[in-house]
Amino acid sequence: MAWGLAGLMSYFSPAMAEIRFGYGLSPRVAPPKDADRMIALLAGPDLAARRFPIAGSDAYRQHQLARQAAKRRYKRLRETDRKGDARAAIQAVQHRAIAEARMTIVQTLLRRSLSADAFRERLVAFWADHFTARVGSTFARAGLPAYTEEAIRPHVAGRFGDMLRAAVMHPMMLLALDQKVSMGPNSPAANRRGAGRGLNENLAREVMELHTLGVNGPYTQADVRQLAELFTGMTFDVRSGFEFRTAYAEPGAETVLGRSYGSATPDVADIARVLDDLAEHPATARHLAWKLAVHFVGDAPPPDLIDRLTARYRDTGGDLLAVSAALLSDPSAWTAAPGNVKPAEHFISSACRALGLDQSNLGALTHDQVRRLVLRPLRRMGQEWNRPPGPDGWPEDDKAWITPQSLSARLQWAIDFPAHLLPVLPDPGAFVGQALGARATPAVGFAARAAESRADAIGLILASPGFQRC
Repeated sequence: MAWGLAGLMSYFSPAMAEIRFGYGLSPRVAPPKDADRMIALLAGPDLAARRFPIAGSDAYRQHQLARQAAKRRYKRLRETDRKGDARAAIQAVQHRAIAEARMTIVQTLLRRSLSADAFRERLVAFWADHFTARVGSTFARAGLPAYTEEAIRPHVAGRFGDMLRAAVMHPMMLLALDQKVSMGPNSPAANRRGAGRGLNENLAREVMELHTLGVNGPYTQADVRQLAELFTGMTFDVRSGFEFRTAYAEPGAETVLGRSYGSATPDVADIARVLDDLAEHPATARHLAWKLAVHFVGDAPPPDLIDRLTARYRDTGGDLLAVSAALLSDPSAWTAAPGNVKPAEHFISSACRALGLDQSNLGALTHDQVRRLVLRPLRRMGQEWNRPPGPDGWPEDDKAWITPQSLSARLQWAIDFPAHLLPVLPDPGAFVGQALGARATPAVGFAARAAESRADAIGLILASPGFQRC
């Protein structure tokens, strides 16, 4: 489909396209020549996911089954002299799952470093944060990469309603918000189990407050409770994934935002219907438009931009490809002034891209090196991988990322990390333009030339204000 954006966009900048809407400039990947090319790539096949695959839930479920079997064995042997071996077997399964999950960050960084479709990678990160599934244990977090691959990534150029359904019904979301233990107060399961077993409103509240209508949306506590009752029955099984159990579901109709859903016989189709209606609500359109504008443009985006994105969302029934095209076609999204401060994970990803890292260096990292060179530094920068502070995801405010500790950690990483992966560091004089483009100021160039070592020079460029912002 031809979007006809190129002729309308005299303000388009290939470098800005990479910096603001992707993961930055690359010596290996040419920037897009126009916005039509960006949208065509987004509408096309997901080549980066094919090139750098990440396993889905089936692989994680095998770890869960192996862990369950190991725990059963330990229970049988805990009063014997073989209990130590049985406990070690549980730990071995957990360590294997955790190690595999941590290595998916390499695949993620390779996608961001080498993809010509970097706008897609940014959108995946944005929507995965929007639908944050925050789980507690390290073993549970090993399932999060599959959640992003299955619930988020396939839908970034599709209908928001489809993404909403996929995210809400994914086992990781059901686990994160305690939906697995929720049951209708009048359901057969609750009647069997007696007092104290019943409704959990976490998922319903977050769907309305965070995922669709917004914190100030047009809903009441009664709507939350009715939606929570409608959600009862959604759960999952380790062997098969998502399940709908009618024995846990609240019988009868529920009223959400003035509309009736369900009947005496609970059905998962009623849940799909309410999610579609929430996805198409005008308040959802406004909430998502505001979030996109804040993420890609700035902490205080122009109201007119939000209005235009809202209108495009409503006119297309939540077509995210159309909304993305509207974002790229808006002049206010292309201001020359540097935009948001990059969160830590974005900073590391854009540094990998600027350095031109590929399978021969980044892809050769061991599990220990990933932990030492990426995961621990991320924690010091204030963004522990796959562990946001709450169900609302990571903060967008610049002030959340500009702290003395974070800036110090970024500078130290920028000096140390490249030398671990590149046998010969790039020439600082050339790297200034390679990494910063038009943002390469004389002051940064002078500092790089005056640095005591090439590693220091590269670090100063990556830590410069122009590189720290989108």
